[in-house]
Amino acid sequence: MSNNKIMEQKKYIKPTNNFTFKRTGHVVRNRTVLAAMTNKQSYKDGTLSNIELNWLLKRAEGHFGIITTAAAHVSKRGQGWKGEIGIFSDDHIENLEMLTSGIRNYGSLSLMQLFHGGMRSPQHLTGLKPISASQNKTNDSLDGITISATIADIKSIINDFTASAVRCFKAGFDGVELHGAHGYLLSQFLGSKTNRRSDEWGGDIAGRTKIVLEIFRSIKEKVPESFIVGIRISPEIKKGGIHLNDSLYLVEALKNEGIDFIHISCWNIYAKSTEYPENSNTLTEWFTKTIDDLPPVITTGNIWSCQDAFNALNQGADLLGVARVGIAYPDWPKNLFSKEYNPKKGPYSFDKLKKAGLGDVFIEYMRLWKGFVLDES
Repeated sequence: MSNNKIMEQKKYIKPTNNFTFKRTGHVVRNRTVLAAMTNKQSYKDGTLSNIELNWLLKRAEGHFGIITTAAAHVSKRGQGWKGEIGIFSDDHIENLEMLTSGIRNYGSLSLMQLFHGGMRSPQHLTGLKPISASQNKTNDSLDGITISATIADIKSIINDFTASAVRCFKAGFDGVELHGAHGYLLSQFLGSKTNRRSDEWGGDIAGRTKIVLEIFRSIKEKVPESFIVGIRISPEIKKGGIHLNDSLYLVEALKNEGIDFIHISCWNIYAKSTEYPENSNTLTEWFTKTIDDLPPVITTGNIWSCQDAFNALNQGADLLGVARVGIAYPDWPKNLFSKEYNPKKGPYSFDKLKKAGLGDVFIEYMRLWKGFVLDES
């Protein structure tokens, strides 16, 4: 079927319609996805806290179709910030089982986002010098320069992602999302400015894509066929040297490998390509209109109202990723039956956010987002 016919069909999809992952048979009760969000509520050793557990379960109770955890570091070296959830040890599984069981009981699917910060893993936090695709400048090491990963380091990183995905399966997750966006380690390998290697793990886009493909292949060898494996990407990162054509190449390659979904991190679903400003396509449409037999697409970025949700689906997305509106409104999906639904934007009071299930640490972190938390001093 042509992309034009597919896009025409999707114009009639509603945010409240269910969705089926064809390969695995998983059914999502609606088109809503709670996107991975930093919340800094886990314990120091990476164990899921009760506060973070309740925060996520409240969104499952609110009828989100898919619940995604915050970015979970796959190795101690990959930690990006304090209070980050971990998946680098079997010790993490027990608390995560409570999470997946609760999410399932509320009728949602569960994904864990697998993460490595790379050059953005602070040495003062991990005790180790940050590692990246090449030697890169960073504020997070004592001498301001990262280690360039050796072949042994790369194989270890692949193994860390794989072992973490297996732990996710054991903990009861329906699948995992590889964090290939926002300038973290996988993005650092994908970007021509952060990956200046001349070996098989660098050079042209085929070489820079290799680590992502190898991680995906390795995970698929170790988990059951029913386990969902997808990826979140940034279509363009000018500073890191990720170009739109690179991202299109990556998605084509992952499609051929059988990936279960592509999560496009747009920041704003209405944004156009900065490289092709004369083209009318949104960033999402660059993928949905140009790649045949595209895997299911999640798009994320400034989806707030019901009309935004419809607009994202009309761009060809299959699923709707949200962050900030899901923080303030745990039952956001329940209101999408009304086309007029347009919840009030912030700032929100401390009490409202507490009632929405945020812990004190999370609320303080959200003060960094301009206009989100009401200054009540």
